[in-house]
Amino acid sequence: MTINTENLLDSILASMDRIVYIKSEDIPDIDLYMDQVTTFMETHLKRSTRNPGEDKILTKTMINNYAKNDLLPPPVKKKYSKEHVLLLIFIYYYKGILSISDIQQLLEPITEKFFHTDGEFDLQAVYEEVFGLERAQTDALKADIVDKFKTAEQTFADAPEESREFLRTFSFICMLGFDVYMKKLLIEKMIDGMAEGRDKAEHKKAKKQESASQDEG
Repeated sequence: MTINTENLLDSILASMDRIVYIKSEDIPDIDLYMDQVTTFMETHLKRSTRNPGEDKILTKTMINNYAKNDLLPPPVKKKYSKEHVLLLIFIYYYKGILSISDIQQLLEPITEKFFHTDGEFDLQAVYEEVFGLERAQTDALKADIVDKFKTAEQTFADAPEESREFLRTFSFICMLGFDVYMKKLLIEKMIDGMAEGRDKAEHKKAKKQESASQDEG
């Protein structure tokens, strides 16, 4: 007996189709109060949660914690801009695989360079570029999942028949889990490299300023 292809695989692929990417043009151009921000996120991302009736996308406590951990710039007069919402969307997707400190390391340079900037290349431009790439990857991800699924169907041919379906499902989960594990390691190493690069740049800048001060003295 093989994994129930008609049900399991179709369900997985259908769930991928339900993943909603918030378009930048869907985000209000006016500043929002915290309640309006949480309502907006709930409305647009609820469908993609594991338990839509129970899971919370964003709460006031979460927003306050993000601000305390320097993931989110403070609001202006208790209002959050469109760029605040863009950062919250990034945080929402990252928090499932990365620690708060890693997210902070990743988003800090983005916030410093592109949050509320006057130039044409701002945080919205960054968001649109990267989420355009994410949407383009959906078909490739589906094909990879189908390939792993077919491989899993060929495993445990000699296992007891009553356990074969479970073991093949387990094999499929293990392949997906290993893929996630390896990509998470890669992301963490890249973030560590970015942090080291920033530390070196800041050290070099400090040394240069120290040398300049000594020359003036």
